[in-house]
Amino acid sequence: MIATSVFQGKKAAYYTLGCKLNFSETSTFGQMLSELGVQPVQKGERADLCLINTCSVTEVADHKCRQAIHRMVRQHPGAFVVVTGCYAQLKPETVSHIDGVNLVLGSNEKARLVQYLSDAWSQGAKHQFFTQKTKDITTFAPSCSRGNRTRYFLKVQDGCDYFCTYCTIPYARGFSRNPSIASLVAQAGDAAREGGKEIVLTGVNIGDFGKTTGERFVDLVRALDGVEGISRYRISSLEPDLLSDELIDYCAHSRAFMPHFHIPLQSGSDTVLKLMHRHYDRQLFADKIAYVRAVMPDAFIGVDVMVGCRGETPECFEETYDFLSQLDVTQLHVFPYSERPGTSALHIPYVVSDADKRQRSQRLLALSDEKTHAFYRRYVGSVAEVLFERAPRGKSMHGFTRNYIRVELPASEAREEYDNQLMTVRLGDFNHDQTALHIKEWIK
Repeated sequence: MIATSVFQGKKAAYYTLGCKLNFSETSTFGQMLSELGVQPVQKGERADLCLINTCSVTEVADHKCRQAIHRMVRQHPGAFVVVTGCYAQLKPETVSHIDGVNLVLGSNEKARLVQYLSDAWSQGAKHQFFTQKTKDITTFAPSCSRGNRTRYFLKVQDGCDYFCTYCTIPYARGFSRNPSIASLVAQAGDAAREGGKEIVLTGVNIGDFGKTTGERFVDLVRALDGVEGISRYRISSLEPDLLSDELIDYCAHSRAFMPHFHIPLQSGSDTVLKLMHRHYDRQLFADKIAYVRAVMPDAFIGVDVMVGCRGETPECFEETYDFLSQLDVTQLHVFPYSERPGTSALHIPYVVSDADKRQRSQRLLALSDEKTHAFYRRYVGSVAEVLFERAPRGKSMHGFTRNYIRVELPASEAREEYDNQLMTVRLGDFNHDQTALHIKEWIK
């Protein structure tokens, strides 16, 4: 039984670290609590409740989580502090011993966050709930919300069965699981009725959709494409071995799925890919990119790359650099390898120094800038439809074209009514920091 009286008139502060999936879940938590009378804290106010949704993809992420928890406790003395997410699942004892933390929720428990919070808050006691074994993480916490953003984030899948040697996410999130296509179509319909125009499909390994229900990801895409009112969908990170030609073909001719893919490579060296226990080689990856380009020549293609993992010799890194140099992709998301306790990568003997990791990251980031700028330049002077997103007062407004080119509107020209509006413009040149294109003219 939820003690609704403990929520009435309370103020809450939220802090999210990590991936889009975490942001989606946090905004859903906020929506659930709002329905019980909890309002977001305003600047300068003290919160009665603090909720921190954590990440644990790297040691740096762990450190940032601890910093965020300490900061929230300091900023909101006396608040009831809840910590959930991947770091809470993997290190519950560590989190529970941080001064000021009242409730720790693992991957199973966050699906019943309101109930646990109601019980613990009404009793004024410190509780700890967590799941230690991956096989016991079975619940799916649905999420389709936008929080204070313009785009909606629809959680279509959770967990991962891959167990790559460097990764702890399966231990934090559990095995792959998903809701039904029908339930996701219903959530997308709700978003449309709330005025949403764009939805990003999120998950841990979304191409693995269907493990729970026996359905297929491409069939989910077809069903969502038929939801009236949603003008745009974007697919977040999709493993190359799960990116089927059938899916690429459908997206190329669909009503609302945008020409935009984000595909993790991790390494362009087959030697390193084998050490990582990835499910493909670089030839398969190259073939997928070539096929996307053949049927969707304007597509934005983002690629995840890890540098400095164990076993990545200088020769292996050069293979990766040369491979990516020749690959027709748009942007590289580069991140250094971080040692994670309990992973089998720790048994790989060759260790890359931090200095070499930094140097390799810088080279790939420079390559990424070259590719992104070249892609943007192709569209200077072209006509494009842009969906604008809300901006803080006094700040530049930004939006994205169908193929994810960032477009900037100076603060002096930004209007509140432009938020969540699809508007046709002629693209101008780069902005001052080369991260977006200006608008040359509005097209009536």
